[in-house]
This record gives sequence, structure tokens and C-alpha cells, in this order.
Amino acid sequence: MSDELDRVPDTEPVRDPGLPEHQYRPTDVDPAQDRRAERQISGMFAVAAALLVGFCVAYIMIDEDQTFLGWSAMNFTLGATLGGAMLLMGVGIIQWAKKLMGDHEMVEMRTPAASSSEDRAHALKDLNDGINESGFGRRPLIRRTLFLSMGALGLPAIVLLRDLGPLPHGHRNTVWKKGMRVVNDVSGTPLKPADLQVGQLVNAEPAIMYETDEDGHPVLHGAELLAAKSKAAVIVVRMRPEDITPDKGRENWGVGGILCYSKICTHVGCPISLWEQQTHHLLCPCHQSTFDLADNGKVVFGPAHRPLPQLPLAVDAEGYLIAVSDFTEIVAPSYPELVRDQKRLDDKS
Repeated sequence: MSDELDRVPDTEPVRDPGLPEHQYRPTDVDPAQDRRAERQISGMFAVAAALLVGFCVAYIMIDEDQTFLGWSAMNFTLGATLGGAMLLMGVGIIQWAKKLMGDHEMVEMRTPAASSSEDRAHALKDLNDGINESGFGRRPLIRRTLFLSMGALGLPAIVLLRDLGPLPHGHRNTVWKKGMRVVNDVSGTPLKPADLQVGQLVNAEPAIMYETDEDGHPVLHGAELLAAKSKAAVIVVRMRPEDITPDKGRENWGVGGILCYSKICTHVGCPISLWEQQTHHLLCPCHQSTFDLADNGKVVFGPAHRPLPQLPLAVDAEGYLIAVSDFTEIVAPSYPELVRDQKRLDDKS
């Protein structure tokens, strides 16, 4: 073993080969190419801004059912404009770094993990030097078009966020109206008082969701149907009549202990149907707002500020549960504006 070690030749550290000779870029030595590159990069940023504006225009102007080569014209245009803008901004920044920013070799020796104050000051100086070398201050055309494209990047976000739903205001009017039957939201079957047992909760909706016109077409369909369903969704519960303490004017809003409330939590609008039979409490799964359905849907716990809106019920000639009217309260999350609006409605009534 020792003989084998003796035959291993001595090794020496590899000699530092040094840095190769610096190769200048065309834009470093030719002012014409420097200006050409600046115009090209600025043009990319400007076109990116125009594409982002085009995204917003297409989103507003193109019909969602329109097609292009068998594809959705809206999806195709939105993807092309937003993707093209992001691509041009990325390529422009890369070309800026490769062609116009400072280009020189740097050597950094390995240092201990903890930096001294001198090293931190040196790092800050290097950062400032890098900013100066980027030409950000010396190239106003690039700077302005970059800011233009980055500012335009916020336009699609504004348009898309605005389309998520209405601005903070409530929907006092839903599709519920006098005489409209209450139906099971799964089967569409109209409900009779005998269908509910004491302690039972049923998720329901207005019968208009299943009505058709003379030609057999749905009265509501597509996005209109979904919007109406989301606002008019209700829960129907049955309690012992002696357990219910209705407010003045609501003595006849139920049928034999059967009450109907909006399914939309008045906190942030979550669908709500967690029912505690013994306490008559309805619990929201999102933020634990709790409503006492035996006491007019009043809030007994959690962040909600308003009682759960109640729908007055009656029975038609065939014995089915029907609405006496639409909701008399605003059906929506409790934005501050809604609390004020609801107080005004209560004062008027």
C-alpha cells in the first residue's frame, strides 16, 4: 500500500488562467448601432403598451360568443395581446441588458459569510454603479417607454377585477315575487309544508329557474340564470312555532313554523347552510358568523353586521309554499355602504 502511495505524482494547484481579452460589442464602438438598439428597445416597450390597451378594448368590444378560426375570438385576442405585451417587455429588457448596459468583467474573491461595514458600503456603491451603468438616467426614451408599458400593465388587471362583480352595493331586488313557488334547488320540485320535518333544512330557489316560455326555452339561461340564482338562493327550515319570536310585522311570515331566509351570508357573501337544530342557529363556514333563525335571523356571533334577510312565505291554492313578496332587505355582503343603505330603508319603513 505504501509503495502505491509513493508512486502517486505530486500535484500542484492549477494556475489561474486569467480573464480572456475583452470583446467589445458593436453598440460599444458604433454610436449608430447604439442609437438603433435604443430605438428598437423603446419600440418594443411602446408596442407592449399598445397591446395592453388593445387587451382592454378587446375585452369590452368583442362578444364572448364570437369565433375566429373555430376558436373563441375573445380568448384568442386576449391571449395574443396580453402574451405579446409580456413577451415584448421581457425581450426588450433582455436586449437592453445585452446591448446597452455596462459590459465589463468582474472578479469577486470569496469572503466570510459575515460582511463587514466596509463590504456593505462597497456593495451599496456597486449597486449605485450598476444603476449608473445601466444608462437608466442617460436614456430617457427607454426609461419613459418602460414606465409607459409597466403602467399599461395595470389596465388588464383593472378591467378583469372590475368584471368579478358589481361594485360594493346591494341587490334589494331579486327574481322573487308574489306567488312564486319555492322549489328544491336540486330536483326543482315545489315544496309543501308536509315535506319538511321539524328541525329540517332544505336548500331552495325560486321556481322561475325551471320555467320555460311558449317555445319550451328556459325563461332564464346562461349567465343571466347563474346571476339570478346566486342572488335568490334561500334555505327553508322548520321549527316548532312556539320556539319562534318574530319581530313586529313578521308574525305571518312563516307557515306552521316554516321560515325562509337568504342563503347569502351578510358578512362577505358566502353560501350558508350549516344548521344547528337544537339552537336554531345557522353557521357560516367562512368566518363563523352565526344567525338565530328563530329570532328573525339576528346575528349572535361573528363578524356579520346585519341579520339574515327573511323571505315571507304563504301557501297557494294547491298547498305549495310560495313567496309573499321579494326580500324587503338588501341581499348582499355587509359593505359599509350597505349598512348605511339598510338603515335608511329601515327608517323609511
